[in-house]
Amino acid sequence: MDGVDQLAPERKKAQFDVDEMKIVWAGSRHAFQVSDRIARLVASDPAFRKDNRAMLSRKELFKNTLRKAAYAWKRIIELRLSEEEASMLRSSVDEPAFTDLHWGMFVPAIKGQGTDEQHQKWLPLAYKMEIIGCYAQTELGHGSNVQGLETTATFDPQTDEFVIHSPTLTSSKWWPGGLGKASTHAVVYARLITDGQDHGVNGFIVQLRSSEDHSPLPGITIGDIGMKFGNGAYNTMDNGVLRFEHVRIPRNQMLMRVSQVTREGKYVQSNVPRQLLYGTMVYVRQTIVADASCALSRAVCIATRYSAVRRQFGSKNGGPETQVIDYKTQQNRLFPLLASAYAFRFVGLKSLTTTATADGIEECRKLCGGHGYLCSSGLPELFAVYVPACTYEGDNIVLLLQVARFLMKTVSQLGSGNIPVGTTTYLGRAEQLMQCHCGVQRAEDWLNPSAILEAFEARAIRMSVACAENLSKFTNQEEGFAELAADLVEAAVAHCQLIVVSKFIEKLQQDIPGKGVKPILEILCNIYALHLVHKHLGDFVSTGCITAKQASLANEQLRSLYSQVRPNAIALVDAFNYTDHYLGSVLGRYDGNVYPKLYEEAWKDPLNDSVVPDGYHEYIRPLLKQQLRNARL
Repeated sequence: MDGVDQLAPERKKAQFDVDEMKIVWAGSRHAFQVSDRIARLVASDPAFRKDNRAMLSRKELFKNTLRKAAYAWKRIIELRLSEEEASMLRSSVDEPAFTDLHWGMFVPAIKGQGTDEQHQKWLPLAYKMEIIGCYAQTELGHGSNVQGLETTATFDPQTDEFVIHSPTLTSSKWWPGGLGKASTHAVVYARLITDGQDHGVNGFIVQLRSSEDHSPLPGITIGDIGMKFGNGAYNTMDNGVLRFEHVRIPRNQMLMRVSQVTREGKYVQSNVPRQLLYGTMVYVRQTIVADASCALSRAVCIATRYSAVRRQFGSKNGGPETQVIDYKTQQNRLFPLLASAYAFRFVGLKSLTTTATADGIEECRKLCGGHGYLCSSGLPELFAVYVPACTYEGDNIVLLLQVARFLMKTVSQLGSGNIPVGTTTYLGRAEQLMQCHCGVQRAEDWLNPSAILEAFEARAIRMSVACAENLSKFTNQEEGFAELAADLVEAAVAHCQLIVVSKFIEKLQQDIPGKGVKPILEILCNIYALHLVHKHLGDFVSTGCITAKQASLANEQLRSLYSQVRPNAIALVDAFNYTDHYLGSVLGRYDGNVYPKLYEEAWKDPLNDSVVPDGYHEYIRPLLKQQLRNARL
């Protein structure tokens, strides 16, 4: 059985050019070639082995991560990899590490918020990794509400220094990755105070540990916040706690691109917009969305391949049982997730995509039945690593409420001649969209992109307008926002889903080469949209966007679309081009040899090192021999 490609018959059914789809997925031929080369380089190197992570103790796990990060950096230097290739290598190693925060947040924060002089001083050190940095923003008492941070940075004009201090327990920095054990420096966000006046939150470069022996510098209390959800998973990361006791830093370590403090202690606002302060977070949100399509597609790849390998019930005249992927109930749960993975690849929206991805990974675990619960399936660890994405850089509900505020402001200005632009352009057609009726009369009418788009636009605008009307009944706007928060979140979700649908449709208006590539993407786009119609039927029908009959036609069309995806399912996940090393799943193996490998993996567990378990003589034997009274328990 070993060495035979169990999924070869499935691959022969594909009705499109898989190699061309790989390029569409990667974004360009160049991106595909780089990612393919680097992924294979990592997969073939035993130093990057990861199949034993779930069995390591926390200390062993963390030390192993340090080793991999150092080895990865050594390979990057030896192979003279470009910045793009180095980034690809780090992500192919597939292990959350302090380096993620160094390159993903510390460096971008200095780039975005530092002056030219600060760039010249700090970036060369960071680029050579002569210093290791993290991003110390979140506190024990404040996460999403950045304005509520309590750490203070008070300017002392006599010494030309800032005094960084943690005035309360809740002002302790809490969660920053890389902070716990690895980082030597941090960009610390604190309230800038000059001459008794609070100027809000600003970034400061602070050295945390000695460059000689890595011990914490005077006035700094620092450590790891402890074990997190899951085996292996995010426990490779040293999320930290940090407290300052009147720690002094030179004035020029305040990031001064947005605002400055002069030698005399005068606070000066530059003409650079203050939003730049949050630029790092925006950058990180974009990365998180890229992670969303990547994490969801990994889970979908595992669940799809295993659904094609697994057979259950339906045997006729002693023949083979039915492949699980052929059951309509399985398709109805799996194929919308496959469509979502492709949709998220083409769009960037954190609050919508991260929640859908976390839920999608868990659904894929369930779709794999009991075996999906094994660590060797790769799904529990994937879920545990990805779940924090729903929170970091802003809780999803908070982000959706920010979107809702923007929508309410746009709706309130509709009559004033302000023409909505960008993602809210459709709001400019309010009159038409408030009145329109869906023209779908047959199931296949739902394949018309303009019919889908109009239904999503009408739903989004009607929900926003209804919220705006309800808000106007409150004399106090903030009270109204608090009271209507749940409705506002739903309006924001409708708006975000419209954006994903419209961007997917937009993508399909481009020229997409490769035999059969565009038609199968059109099928996926329709599945994504019509599944949302089915899922949020209450919204679409209650706002009068579609009728119950049209909803039923949408379901009919969905069933037909699932049948069209079925022969292409394995090829569609092959197009993600994930190596077996990167997938890290016995169930999602490229060759489909699931059962022999599951059996093999079981024997690797340390519990199987001995046939008779440790503890037999102390506990099991006395129990069996009725000698518990004399046993030393």
